[in-house]
Amino acid sequence: MLEHLTIDSLSRLDRASFMAAVGAVFEHSPWVMERAWERRPFANRAALLEVLRTVLAEAERGELLALINAHPELAGKAAVRGDLTTDSAREQAGAGLNACTPEEFASIQKLNSAYRERFGWPFIIAVKGLGRQEIIAAMAARLTRRPEDEFAEALAQILRIASFRLDDLIFAE
Repeated sequence: MLEHLTIDSLSRLDRASFMAAVGAVFEHSPWVMERAWERRPFANRAALLEVLRTVLAEAERGELLALINAHPELAGKAAVRGDLTTDSAREQAGAGLNACTPEEFASIQKLNSAYRERFGWPFIIAVKGLGRQEIIAAMAARLTRRPEDEFAEALAQILRIASFRLDDLIFAE
């Protein structure tokens, strides 16, 4: 990876270097950044995020569903097994999900199951800046939504997660 990755330097990278630098921003879904690379150069960070929104808007529903399903459940089996990506593990730990009380853990597990049963994909939320109780409340509230609204919300949260991850990788010009 480049020592000082800026939007300008990111825009100049060949495909392989670009993917090495930012290909993992979308959980187990490098196709999003591959398609974004084809639309470079990026004038600024906002332009890059707009390209990412466009890539998602143009994707087929099956691709989007696969993108959603590539995300782990919060405090779920992958976390317990230690099988999260480095980014997911850091994000979940930052929200304190690795330090749940037994009651919180049971509540999250129950909500994860109910959510997956209702919608068919994992609950996704950008956890940065949120605490366990806020996450649990969001899980419960979002269970009442219509599937199409929740599908759109999951994608919005994925884009928010990607934005946070890009913040960690790209320095301001």
